[in-house]
Amino acid sequence: MPPELDPTILLRAYAMGIFPMAEARDDPEIHWIDPRMRGIFPLDGFHISRSLARLIRRWPVEVRVNTAFAEVVDACAAREETWINPPIRSAYLELHRLGHAHSLEVWDGAELAGGVYGVTLGAGFFGESMFSAQTGGSKVALAYLIHRLRAGGFQLFDTQFLTPHLASLGAVEIPRTQYRRRLAEVIEKAACFEPEGYSASASSLLSGLSSASGGA
Repeated sequence: MPPELDPTILLRAYAMGIFPMAEARDDPEIHWIDPRMRGIFPLDGFHISRSLARLIRRWPVEVRVNTAFAEVVDACAAREETWINPPIRSAYLELHRLGHAHSLEVWDGAELAGGVYGVTLGAGFFGESMFSAQTGGSKVALAYLIHRLRAGGFQLFDTQFLTPHLASLGAVEIPRTQYRRRLAEVIEKAACFEPEGYSASASSLLSGLSSASGGA
């Protein structure tokens, strides 16, 4: 693993508000990114549309965490344009082995229908990427992820950039200076990605997120 992607260096970078990307899958270079405007998900502001609520109620999926981390990373990278090159893949698999990176997976029977992965540091979750193998897979994964982060005491969900897709679900942009202030506050606090006794059914998910965001 290249020295610049050592797990200790990676965690220090996240604590400073920067993260690594490559220009393409075959690009061996690593670039450190520090966006002027930062995307975040207010944990009480996830927007559940009527169509997403129907999908969650009617789709008999199983939601798991940390059972297929490498598969989620590989699915996120399996697109024409990706910033996940082999050094980045190896680095995040090592972070996962050390307990600092996590995946949430949506399973439709034996098929991985969608998922998301990211890094935890203090009371912050730093989303890296997500994917859908079936329609709505990533949206369902995000809904269950936010429910879990709220239950685990997380106070910041960093999405790095704001895309139209994320904005439609309630994500917003804040300036770099504001982001760094929030980051400094949360990394000194404690949160748990797998809180003891936690479980989420479709009904508890919809009830919890709808009440938090003021209705679906």
